[in-house]
Amino acid sequence: MEPLWIAVAFFCGFVMRHFRMPPLIGFLAAGFVLNALGVQGGPTLDYIADLGVTLLLFSIGLKLDLRTLLRPEVWAGTSLHMLLSLGVFSGLFMLFAALGLPYFTGMELGSALVLGFALSFSSTVFAVKVLEQRGDMNSIHGRTAIGILVMQDILAVIFLTFSTGKLPSVWSLVLPVVLLALRPLLLRLMDRIGHGEMLVLFGLFLSLVVGASGFEMLQLKPDLGALVLGVMVASHPKSSELAKSLSGIKDLFLVGFFLSIGLKGSLSVGAVTLALLLSALLLFKATLFFLLLTRFRLRARSSLLASLSLSNYSEFGLIVAAVALGQGWLSSDWLVILALALSISFVLCAPLCGRVNELYQRHHDFLMRLQTNSRHPDDQPIDLGSATIYIFGMGRTGRGAYDYIRSHTQDEPLGVDFSKPRVADQRAQGRRVIYGDPTDPDFWSRVKHQGNQGNQGNQGKVRLLLLALSNHQANLSAAKNLMEAGFKGKIAAAVHFEDQGDHLKELGVHAAFNIYREAGAGLAEHALEELNGAGQEPAERLSKPVQGLA
Repeated sequence: MEPLWIAVAFFCGFVMRHFRMPPLIGFLAAGFVLNALGVQGGPTLDYIADLGVTLLLFSIGLKLDLRTLLRPEVWAGTSLHMLLSLGVFSGLFMLFAALGLPYFTGMELGSALVLGFALSFSSTVFAVKVLEQRGDMNSIHGRTAIGILVMQDILAVIFLTFSTGKLPSVWSLVLPVVLLALRPLLLRLMDRIGHGEMLVLFGLFLSLVVGASGFEMLQLKPDLGALVLGVMVASHPKSSELAKSLSGIKDLFLVGFFLSIGLKGSLSVGAVTLALLLSALLLFKATLFFLLLTRFRLRARSSLLASLSLSNYSEFGLIVAAVALGQGWLSSDWLVILALALSISFVLCAPLCGRVNELYQRHHDFLMRLQTNSRHPDDQPIDLGSATIYIFGMGRTGRGAYDYIRSHTQDEPLGVDFSKPRVADQRAQGRRVIYGDPTDPDFWSRVKHQGNQGNQGNQGKVRLLLLALSNHQANLSAAKNLMEAGFKGKIAAAVHFEDQGDHLKELGVHAAFNIYREAGAGLAEHALEELNGAGQEPAERLSKPVQGLA
């Protein structure tokens, strides 16, 4: 059935993309279509789905800063949200049982607690995909959401360990010592592994063999092993390259995950009705996340972005329900209902996440009233100083542009990036870089005003702004914000494909440069300079013809 899976998944994903919806909604729909056609997933698809989730957690580990888990908004926010959700959900289910509603009849408190616990989790797969598509993994709301998801995963592992009655192997007690001893060897291997297929194979070896299989041998959760191995090598300079190398494989396997979710759902009237009822609880879940995060001094926009990313049900809920089914705590009907509720939550949440800036601007005044007066350390006002050239995004492209401008003009540019580790690293290398999120519609309103100047005064002194953010969606978002803020300076952007440049120019960007084409032009320029004579001034070398070249 593999050709049929691929064909239906491609068609449904393409349709969703055509309507500017995330393709993952199409993959979920493909699962339901295949289910309606009588197609079964089988062990092959389940194995592909498991690989996708394992590689996803490994990729999270590669980008995870463990210090994030120590932040109050992460560990305390996760704990409070889970406890409050558990109390509200289980109390509501016991009320339904008292009313004699179908599927709840005869439900006991223990079963209601397990069901509420399953629904309290948010989907790691969905949230990470949304954050990656927006380029928000390193933003404050991205780091907060990822930290909450990791904390939820840890709680799920604890539940699964003790609920099954299977304690980890006694050898797991020495696991921390083994991992600490193994880490230097793994880092040295990364130094020697090179690039290309060997780097990809090394990533698969770490995540699937050392991480997943190693933890499974100790009767620990395989996905936890992949996450831990990713964290162990996250500090290596090649960790970002490794994550990008595995991205295509991970995304392909995750298609199998979304297909498998749809294939688990049987579309009976009763199951769909109850799944829709459970989906209505997502409003409570999102509101609770928003209120908790604003109490931890995150701005309204940061809280909204994180909350919407987490406002869904989780694949771990299905795992918890499966364990509960094996223990006799839930009936088999609940697996189908939870699978449908999970799918519906994705369908509802995806378009909201795609329109989050529009939602924020529409309800700006109301949301601002809900945030606290004091600000989180990462959400402080932004000081742009007196720079006249800004560079949004200080990755490889942004750094190259910064160094060129500094060496060829009298201006000292200013870099802006929403990755705090990258900002610290760039400052250590002598570059002027500040922490900020250029995709934030409130970016200019957070800028410290110089004297009596307003926002237009801050923008008016800028002659050139370069967009070099991590992906196209982030550049688009920043460009839209600049246009809406009335920015009058020149804007240039780096793109990977020609159609991306067209999209940006439609928004008002003055110039878009394909980094691959420009890299070739730069290489040719340096080669011509060398052929013309290395001891001459650049202007003299460029003015001379190159003999022997047509």
